[in-house]
Amino acid sequence: MDSFLYWTPRILGILLAVFISIFALDVFGEDFSLLALLMHLIPTAVIVVVLIIAWRWELAGGLLFLLLGVFYIWWTYGRFPLLNYVLMVGPCWLTGGLFLLHRFLWPGKTAA
Repeated sequence: MDSFLYWTPRILGILLAVFISIFALDVFGEDFSLLALLMHLIPTAVIVVVLIIAWRWELAGGLLFLLLGVFYIWWTYGRFPLLNYVLMVGPCWLTGGLFLLHRFLWPGKTAA
């Protein structure tokens, strides 16, 4: 169980970064520019930075993932249907919750 709770949030964080980066591909349908691609990859970069923090410090990273979900709701409130919030915020909160769960069930343990 320790190994499962250690690796699951890390894998989910990587998958979340990949999922978010897929949305950057919409610049290829418009007038492509490198600047536009980089702008669309900013959310992916934020998730990768939070994942790097969480990899080392589970408590801080777990809280940051939870805050990313809250920030997304605050930033986009009322613009999208409920399903969009579930698809974007759910993985952030699940990942953050699993980081925190591992941190509190196995305090001080950093490797599985």
